[in-house]
Amino acid sequence: MPEEVPEERAPTLLEQMGGVSGLVSSAVPVVVFVLVQAVFSTLVASIAAAVGAALAVAGWRLVRGEKVQPALSGLFGVAVCALIAWRTGEAKGFFLLGIWTSLVYGGVFLVSVLVRRPLVGLLWHLVNGDGQAWRRSPALVRAYDLATLAWVVVFGARFVVQRWLYDSAYAETWLGWVRLAMGVPLALLAAAVTVWAIRRATEAAKAEKAAAA
Repeated sequence: MPEEVPEERAPTLLEQMGGVSGLVSSAVPVVVFVLVQAVFSTLVASIAAAVGAALAVAGWRLVRGEKVQPALSGLFGVAVCALIAWRTGEAKGFFLLGIWTSLVYGGVFLVSVLVRRPLVGLLWHLVNGDGQAWRRSPALVRAYDLATLAWVVVFGARFVVQRWLYDSAYAETWLGWVRLAMGVPLALLAAAVTVWAIRRATEAAKAEKAAAA
């Protein structure tokens, strides 16, 4: 008998984003910027260190043969943030792009739920080439709604808290640290909810197919 070829496992949404290492790598330039700014209080040195860290991360992933797309995207983002900080002349300007990006992302995810096309479901089935037949299943839609709303909460919390800090007297002292605290930890929490919802949706789809058969 010919040997059975094991079914290739579809990559998870987190793996498509570069995995945990991709999330952590994207935070490295921000960590470097915050630390250098806290120690030296020099905007030029903080910007140079953050850009250098982003370049180092991209080079490290390239040498290891890992996906460089997350690192390159992070490098571009750091460059834009550095430019904003340079133009404003304030360290807090480095975080301005991320603050408003959180608002945009949160709005897009929320609208996708309101129009009954939860973005997590759309992206998941687009990545796996499964089509959009899942939208006819109320159980699947509810699961993806929950996962999408988890990201809405994360993006919304980031925007509200960091936007308030940006205009407060605590911006130079606390904004960078709060950005770090609300970065990877909250993303991993939302990713965990996403993985759970996708598994629940997959089990629901199998149950529906079995009932129909």
